[in-house]
Amino acid sequence: MTRTATASPICTFPPGNFFSKEEVAQFQREGYIIVRNLADSELVEQMRKVTRKHLDETILPVEFEADVKYPGSPMSRDSVGGHTIRRLKQAHARDVCFTEWVSSPQMLGRLSQLLGPELVMPLAHHNCIMTKQPRFSSRTGWHQDIRYWSYQRPELVNAWLALDHEESHNGCLQIIPRSHRMNPADHAFDQAQFFSEDDPKNQALVNSRIEAELQPGDVLFFHVLALHAASENVSEQTKHSVVFTFRPADNKPTPGSRSAALPELMLPAPPAIED
Repeated sequence: MTRTATASPICTFPPGNFFSKEEVAQFQREGYIIVRNLADSELVEQMRKVTRKHLDETILPVEFEADVKYPGSPMSRDSVGGHTIRRLKQAHARDVCFTEWVSSPQMLGRLSQLLGPELVMPLAHHNCIMTKQPRFSSRTGWHQDIRYWSYQRPELVNAWLALDHEESHNGCLQIIPRSHRMNPADHAFDQAQFFSEDDPKNQALVNSRIEAELQPGDVLFFHVLALHAASENVSEQTKHSVVFTFRPADNKPTPGSRSAALPELMLPAPPAIED
């Protein structure tokens, strides 16, 4: 049975600008941590308004569910549901509210604890608003994001901000604790580098999965090596999530790779560590 994250690493409220030492240790051990109420409600609402407008007007660039060919997605853009948007790409360029979010003290402080004081946000990966919609949303299999990224080291952190309630029935993210520390040679992946859920070598890990149920303003931080997945949205409402990726400045993308295809954003210095 899938567990929810209620008994898993979750930060206390109010969050402040930094993790505690215990929370940093939890992230390093488990590969993820949830911070409740990290984003201000007014900023969340502004992001939600921008998202809805850009969805309604299909403001490019976007990715359609039909493009990814995942289980549950429409067969093509010409089929029923073929123009269901899976994500709004290049979120950072869509409105200043997203810049305000990634450069906020509560984000910079925590990210500096995980990655160091010189922080960079790649624009080639994530940098999007996930829009898991009813009826035609797809199921994303178990994977590590690093499978198609190219950096000197697999040392990056993702931040997943919920703009709506994220629960099992609308496709909240699932994550496998401690999978960022596994040896891939001991497990089975398919040709597309998805973790083979039915392979006996993988069962113990898959059975340890949790559901990261979130409320608007909650943030899930997870390691780029952490295995994660998501099911379809079987509710009647679209679920919106903002996702960015971060790296330390000295962990550069491989020249000529997809990871080096777009400029990157050097983030401001983090706030001073609180005594």
